[in-house]
Amino acid sequence: MTAPETGRGIGNGERAAEITTTFGFPRDSFRILHVSTGNVCRSPITERLTRHFVTERLGVLGGGLIVESAGTWGHEGAPMEANAETVLADFGADAAGFTGRELLDEHVIRADLVLTATRDHRAQVISMGHSAGLRTFTLKEFTRLVNAIDPATLPSLDEGVVTRARALVRAAAALRGWLLAPTVEADEVYDPYGAPLPFFRSVGDEIHQALDPVVTALTGVAARM
Repeated sequence: MTAPETGRGIGNGERAAEITTTFGFPRDSFRILHVSTGNVCRSPITERLTRHFVTERLGVLGGGLIVESAGTWGHEGAPMEANAETVLADFGADAAGFTGRELLDEHVIRADLVLTATRDHRAQVISMGHSAGLRTFTLKEFTRLVNAIDPATLPSLDEGVVTRARALVRAAAALRGWLLAPTVEADEVYDPYGAPLPFFRSVGDEIHQALDPVVTALTGVAARM
């Protein structure tokens, strides 16, 4: 499991953006971007739980997956909410070193998969352009699509977690429009900002339940019971 590099920039302008985007440019990493509103509650929980679960299942073999987050109205430089830290501790995940970020074009350009908390966030990401539509989903939407994909149709882990992850996103995008949510609310993770710890914990459980099949599909390894 690899954390994103320090810093906000992407290096050498457009060329640097090109070599770190999925489409048409070979590379040995796969970048997952989690998006919520303030980047202090939902997306930090989702980011750190994803890292934690990938590391649990793959160890160093998950090093090609880079997981980060940002907010559409990001609290730039802010720590995550204390209740979010508590939720992460409940799962044994690490909250250390987190600082909030505002969502920028460069984050979307670099991402191979964008998972948002709500449909509004998804729409905001797609409206930024950068051919983001085929790789941007709400978290729960992506879970629903992933659950419909036969794991046997994906590359094995022997071919590398990056190859498998890219194939998973393509397969999920191909199913979009065929597997609709029963309700609008079914694709949403509601904002616990300012809520008491029990509500944060319920959101944490909700995120965990949505993430588990996603991480299983990405890694080819089910959670240990």
